[in-house]
Amino acid sequence: MKTIKGPGIFLAQFMGDSAPFNTLSSICKWAASLGYTAVQIPTWDKRCIDLQKAAESKTYADEIKGIVAEHGMQISELSTHLQGQLVAVHPAYDQLFDSFAPEEVRGNKAARTQWAVQQLMYGAQASAHLGLTAHATFSGSLLWPTFHPWPQRPAGLVEEGFAELGKRWRPILDRFDACGVDLCYEIHPGEDLFDGVTYEMFLREVNEHPRACILYDPSHFVLQQLDYLQYIDFYHERIRAFHVKDAEFNSSGKQGTFGGYQPWALRAGRYRSPGDGQVDFKSIFSKLAQYGYPGWAVMEWECCIKHPEQGAKEGAPFIKDHIIRVTDKTFDDFAAGGTDRTSNRSILGLE
Repeated sequence: MKTIKGPGIFLAQFMGDSAPFNTLSSICKWAASLGYTAVQIPTWDKRCIDLQKAAESKTYADEIKGIVAEHGMQISELSTHLQGQLVAVHPAYDQLFDSFAPEEVRGNKAARTQWAVQQLMYGAQASAHLGLTAHATFSGSLLWPTFHPWPQRPAGLVEEGFAELGKRWRPILDRFDACGVDLCYEIHPGEDLFDGVTYEMFLREVNEHPRACILYDPSHFVLQQLDYLQYIDFYHERIRAFHVKDAEFNSSGKQGTFGGYQPWALRAGRYRSPGDGQVDFKSIFSKLAQYGYPGWAVMEWECCIKHPEQGAKEGAPFIKDHIIRVTDKTFDDFAAGGTDRTSNRSILGLE
């Protein structure tokens, strides 16, 4: 068993053009004032970090680490969610996802993919320079438009898609392995890795790569109506990152899991701030502690109702109150008696 580290906060949804959200130093000072002890850094936001520079310069990486440390905080993980998304993109999403890439590669699918792969390679080295052991990302998707099979999927399409996905990610995973960092895929609708079955399909394509790990976020499983507690039982050995994000699912006679093209606030399944939804976080924290989860509990704000600053203010104490200091004692130790093998055999009637 292990005590979970935290509370941490993912900065992506809080960065902005106004203080204190416009520089790494000022947002760390703000987060620390709320009780957070770590930040998960979005590497596509130059206000936080220059990813290439952090990969190429240990001195620069130490400076970034120092900025965070000045406010009594640590870096939990770096995130390449947007870059990871671009490792694999179905043509239906080319125009939409081009906005995640620099202008010079937009409209050039091959160049965009190459840029994304290089970004992940930088992510591995930058994480190593920062002394991190886990990294958060998305898998991207070649198959998502076919997840509901109409028209019928041609035989072999899924297998071909996962074979290509594994081919693209294998060298990236090898680089993370060389850097001693776990690559944690956020299991997420819209990605080809969106549940347990798809994660296992991917693992087969990368030969059960030891660095192909999981960022566990129960909110995505609520929206899929998947058993998020049993998921931990199945995959706890691979869970190396954890987003504390809530969700609720309230189906009706008019809509269910697909949401009827409605805005987030009107969907049957919607994301909420921690404590405002239906996720059983007490059981989640218990299971992760029992299984010895080695990482951080990181608050991610994506609520469709509550203001982000209120969500952030409430998130730190919510996580802190759920972290379990694991015991080094057994509750009935007081009644224990001395014993040895001879005594045990006697109790069993064998002596």
